[in-house]
Amino acid sequence: MTNDDMTLRGMPGQSAGMQQLDSTAGLREANDDGAPQSQTQLQSQSQTQQQTQQSPQQQQAQQQAQSVKCPNCGATNDAGSLYCASCGQVLRRQTCPNCGAELDGDADFCESCHHYISTSACSFCGAHLSEQDAFCPECGSPRGGIVCPTCHTLNEFSFCKQCGRALTEEAAQLVRELQMKPEYQELAAAAKELDELQMQLPFESEEDVKTARKCDELRQRVLRLLAQDAGVVNVVIPPVGEERMSKEEHAARKAEVMERISNLLERIPVPANPKPAQVRNYAMAQKPQGLRLAWLCNYKHAMHSSPCGCAKPQLGGKWVVLGHGSKQEIKDDK
Repeated sequence: MTNDDMTLRGMPGQSAGMQQLDSTAGLREANDDGAPQSQTQLQSQSQTQQQTQQSPQQQQAQQQAQSVKCPNCGATNDAGSLYCASCGQVLRRQTCPNCGAELDGDADFCESCHHYISTSACSFCGAHLSEQDAFCPECGSPRGGIVCPTCHTLNEFSFCKQCGRALTEEAAQLVRELQMKPEYQELAAAAKELDELQMQLPFESEEDVKTARKCDELRQRVLRLLAQDAGVVNVVIPPVGEERMSKEEHAARKAEVMERISNLLERIPVPANPKPAQVRNYAMAQKPQGLRLAWLCNYKHAMHSSPCGCAKPQLGGKWVVLGHGSKQEIKDDK
């Protein structure tokens, strides 16, 4: 075999090798920026071309798979939606880890067993919590709750559900800020006036009026005799602190004060806030001590003893005056 034959016979193998080198070089052609393309980039471009070449039916099926259909009105919503954009129906539900009750996906409190269920947000300030956090990185409150130093009740929120005391420094500061507002000072004065009215006993009948008059005459006689025995010449008998009213007058006076308190509460609205903890804190801070109120929530339009018993206080609500001995139904939040 001559050298020419060996050279000619070696050409096919050399051509195949050259073709392989050309193919590899083709995979690494420069992109628009002049940088070589990797195999992963080429595969991604291939997948994009395949998606572009999908039929309209395939694209529609893929979009439906990535959306959520409302069970109430049938409207199509994005996969991450909590509520239907058309009718407002809840699209995502969760189960209470304590009692198994079904809850809305964004609820952080179970109204069935009355436990705070969120593991990712601090119940005292609303800051984000990781699974490893035993204390809030923002306010320092423990995840397990705070025992009230006044009544020794364990609480999951910033205000004691039993006595209403502020349990965190943030809550105490919020109370001090609100107490500086003229509306709050006027509200506190009206609350004290209502409390005094509730302690009074109105006249139930004409016999009560006669009995009260006789008692007052006897009081004046005794005081006058005691003053004369002490050598007082001009005896001045002090009147009774506040005259008793009739049952009708007493009821009308209470209704007027309660209406005034309601108007004052309207002048101190709870600011809108997406964090339930912040809404609870502000609403509890504006509640005067000793005043019997109920929280009317916008979530279920239920009456709670406070916004701490509402699963979604971020939807808003307002305080309503109940007064002494009110028969209005309050949802049990204890």
